[in-house]
Amino acid sequence: MSGFLPFDSTHHRTSDGGSSKSSQDKQDEAGHWYLSRKEIEENSPSRRDGIDLKKETYLRKSYCTFLQDLGMRLKVPQVTIATAIIFCHRFFLRQSHAKNDRRTIATVCMFLAGKVEETPRPLKDVIIVSYEIIHMKNPGAAQRIKQKEVYEQQKELILLGERVVLATLAFDLNIHHPYKPLVEAIKKFKVAQNALAQVAWNFVNDGLRTSLCLQFKPHHIAAGAIFLAAKFLKVKLPSDGEKVWWQEFDVTPRQLEGWCPFILSIEIISDQNCQPLPFVALIFRLAIKC
Repeated sequence: MSGFLPFDSTHHRTSDGGSSKSSQDKQDEAGHWYLSRKEIEENSPSRRDGIDLKKETYLRKSYCTFLQDLGMRLKVPQVTIATAIIFCHRFFLRQSHAKNDRRTIATVCMFLAGKVEETPRPLKDVIIVSYEIIHMKNPGAAQRIKQKEVYEQQKELILLGERVVLATLAFDLNIHHPYKPLVEAIKKFKVAQNALAQVAWNFVNDGLRTSLCLQFKPHHIAAGAIFLAAKFLKVKLPSDGEKVWWQEFDVTPRQLEGWCPFILSIEIISDQNCQPLPFVALIFRLAIKC
């Protein structure tokens, strides 16, 4: 596991003097994590360091795939994996890929996510599994990481990385996901609940590999996922009576239609060779024919 973690204090903000912040301050600061797609694509720290959009998009998808694999091997829930991915997205919103090894940062984010979501895994397990994934093509990696010197070196790297990540995130570890509002809303619809929930859930998971969570709030993403899932399944959502379905999420039909093209631009990659997955691409193409 390689890692280079020079820390640039200009890319993060922390409270002066270590003073605690009020809940209102934290709510106000939550808005700092949401930027426009143009801001994210054109003004990222990586862009300033000469990494173009195509390369950064690849790097983003790469660490998401790594985290999904790491989380599954550690047997943590999907919510924990999602939290780790969002931590990583937020980190690279303020720090450059040119100065930080993505897999080292991702490993740190998984360790932190486990604690935040109350599904902790021992640091030793996280380090060993991460090292084995990174060096999966090397048959001797599993034995090498068990050597005290190698393990202690990786442990020191992850603990250093933890301090860098926490400072970059300004210790803001409060994450909300689209899963809960998605499921709660679908329960009220009483139409194709299981199928609708599954397809919408998959859309949310696929969206994690993009900058979607840096642009839209969780309940908006949930609404967009339900919208696309309903179109794909040809399910008519409740739109009569005093309250239409999208009002559950405080969004408008125009916002939902604007969300569609973005989610349809996602290129999901496979674990090995970063090629688009045909089934997911097919779902997206079918869903847009609405």
